[in-house]
Amino acid sequence: MSEKVEKAINNHKNFYPCSAAVLCAFSDEAGLSEQEAKQAAMPMAGGKMGKCGAVLAAEYVLEKKLGSDAVSAKAEFEKRFTEMNRTLMCKELKGALTGKIIRSCRGCVTDAAEILADILERS
Repeated sequence: MSEKVEKAINNHKNFYPCSAAVLCAFSDEAGLSEQEAKQAAMPMAGGKMGKCGAVLAAEYVLEKKLGSDAVSAKAEFEKRFTEMNRTLMCKELKGALTGKIIRSCRGCVTDAAEILADILERS
């Protein structure tokens, strides 16, 4: 497990929202300070934008790091995350509609960080 993945998990253990846990761990890749990353992540947290906040944060990093090349990287990210968890949508992951949790927030943070680290390593 990479240092950044461990940092994302530890951020979440330290009560960072899912989006901030991921974005702060990869803030250097996005060209942000950790404080800037925390602020940028807030609108993404807790499914406020539909998709899982960890997914949105990872996609934000890809956009900042890869610019116009992020389209294919984001598609790969979403495909891999969906293969692991069946959905990108926070409500579905949390079982809000069915009562059946697909993946915990910590699990989503872990999966998003691992996929992101792998894509960035190959870019």
